[in-house]
Amino acid sequence: MDLRRRAIPSADRLRVFLMLFYTMAHIMAEQEVENLSGLSANPEKDIFVVRENGTTCLMAEFEARFIVPYDVWDSNYVDLITEQADIALTRGAEVNGRCGHNESELQVFWVDRAYALKMLFVKESHNTSKGPEATWRLSKVQFVYDSSEKTHFKDSVSAGKHTVNSHHLSALVTPAGKSYKCQAQQFISLASSDPQKTVTMILSEVHIQPFDIISDFIFSEDHKCPVDEQEQLEENLPLILGLTLGLIIVTLLAIYHVHHKMTANQVQIPKDRSEYKHMG
Repeated sequence: MDLRRRAIPSADRLRVFLMLFYTMAHIMAEQEVENLSGLSANPEKDIFVVRENGTTCLMAEFEARFIVPYDVWDSNYVDLITEQADIALTRGAEVNGRCGHNESELQVFWVDRAYALKMLFVKESHNTSKGPEATWRLSKVQFVYDSSEKTHFKDSVSAGKHTVNSHHLSALVTPAGKSYKCQAQQFISLASSDPQKTVTMILSEVHIQPFDIISDFIFSEDHKCPVDEQEQLEENLPLILGLTLGLIIVTLLAIYHVHHKMTANQVQIPKDRSEYKHMG
């Protein structure tokens, strides 16, 4: 048996190369990512879309800020003091992402990749008294920042790339098939190697759906966060109380009117016996 390696003809090599090229091109064409932040009337709000096979599979709208503590030298150049950088996710950011049946991911980069945000979403099934129910949640946040970037970090002692991560995160919990919507600010702590240097991520005006989008570029039914529901209840409470009080007053007046009418139609019996002779 001849075990010597046979050379692949050039025509076959070209055919293999073309097949690989078209396969890669097809895979790349299946997924698209778009930054639609320019469509928002809010200059601080970003809109990101991930599409696969020509259909939206992940949509995210939100404002994001990061409060990052960092060390600088005191005026005596002996002691260290802590400053705070307030970093906003700015428009024009580069976006990447992927969609899966039970796991989706959004990645955002800005200021020449000095900052990078990664958000991981998972969909899970749970057994409840009503039977199995599926929900999705934000399970992990990772933020990478470069403290040598001079716009937000001035005279940082530990200039360079730093990575912070969420710890046992379960946020934005939403029933499967719905989008999560919340106007209120939400705070997520991101831990670093230094316990004293915890980064705070602040999300607001959030509208996200990483799974089960039915219509292209359109969110499914909203699932409002508890804070927004509480605020809406507090806003509507005076109206509810006013309507309830008005209903009680109308009901009492109606009862009084009916009672007065029934009483007026009854024969009045004289209290003085002398008046009986006038009756008849």
